[in-house]
Amino acid sequence: MPLKFFRENLQYRNKHTAWQKAHDIHAPKVGDLAPDFELTDVTGVKTVRLSDFRGKRPVALIFGSFT
Repeated sequence: MPLKFFRENLQYRNKHTAWQKAHDIHAPKVGDLAPDFELTDVTGVKTVRLSDFRGKRPVALIFGSFT
């Protein structure tokens, strides 16, 4: 492979590694409590808070489309 490819790849990796290091300080650590938030349930009527389930049962957060 040409040297240009390796040089560009290294520049790309260095740029994104620096970005990750700068933003990792904001990421939760293992064992941290998830921040509380509020959503409506699937019916769109009832408000549910994450803290309502703390210590009661596991919560799975699923992001994406089911269509």
